[in-house]
Amino acid sequence: MVRVPNLTRADALSAVRNPLAFIAERWTPTTRTVRRAALTALVMSVVIVVTGGAVRLTSSGLGCPTWPKCTDDSLTATSEMGFHGAIEFSNRMLTYVLCAAVGWAIVAARSQKPWRRGLTRLGWAQFWIVMSNAVLGGIVVLVGLNPYTVAAHFLLSTALITVAALMWQRTREGDGAPRPLVGGSVQQLVRCLVVAAVLLIAVGTVVTGAGPHAGDSSKVDRMHVSWEDVAKLHAVLAWIVVTLTFALWFVLKAVDAPRGPLHRTRDLFLILLSQGVIGYVQYFTDLPEALVAVHMLGSCLVWIGVVRVLLALRERPEIVADVPGPATESALTRA
Repeated sequence: MVRVPNLTRADALSAVRNPLAFIAERWTPTTRTVRRAALTALVMSVVIVVTGGAVRLTSSGLGCPTWPKCTDDSLTATSEMGFHGAIEFSNRMLTYVLCAAVGWAIVAARSQKPWRRGLTRLGWAQFWIVMSNAVLGGIVVLVGLNPYTVAAHFLLSTALITVAALMWQRTREGDGAPRPLVGGSVQQLVRCLVVAAVLLIAVGTVVTGAGPHAGDSSKVDRMHVSWEDVAKLHAVLAWIVVTLTFALWFVLKAVDAPRGPLHRTRDLFLILLSQGVIGYVQYFTDLPEALVAVHMLGSCLVWIGVVRVLLALRERPEIVADVPGPATESALTRA
């Protein structure tokens, strides 16, 4: 058995002053471990969106009527609060699981050798977005599920997914300068696709804010717009995104683009088709809760697909340190 070294007073002080550096000095994760940590953070950022949707779809948004406590007298949900209180409080507890996943990603990135500062910063960016969204989630409860704050809550979750997807991608590439894999016209087409996807998601939050699922069984304010009109605009934007994705796929095949961008575009196209089918079915079946939940998951996957397409347009090689050749070594020896 390997003997565990004793923890000295100096070690304890070092751990308190800078715990991340203390861990990094004693642990070097493999590249696979770092990738898994980043992927776990990404998966949890999607899970928290879906479970948040479940809170709204079960009318449990005010299951805990206040924040940061569940009630004025209790930090946790009580048996008297029933099903809605348990659902809302469980979703709050999942925030700690998300924090643990993000924390693991930060520790793994900080402990990797050599240390990649940019990767660690992406982990910390996720942490601060989680903290900000937790506060915003509390405000959502305190203002009685105001639809505009609910929309902002979802958009901030989308920002978290964006950073998590970026960090996951960065674990799979080096820190060299980005090199484009496609021409400028293709990059411009992808930018149009990204803008259309952003509008699609933003209008989707308006559909939610004006739709029938208010998030609680009590009287909750809604956005004062026609739900059906906004849903039709949402559908038009969805078709624009699908069309741009298909056009991008066609162009990439025509110019014999590398496999990375081509495969990511194909994946996005398939996700969009599935999401479109779900969207139309839920529209014509009066928004059943189960389909709305699946549609929210699809929304996250669509955005991750768009981000992956954007990131696939370039490659970042590893930075290779200069190694002296034989002639240089001989010169150094003579000197």
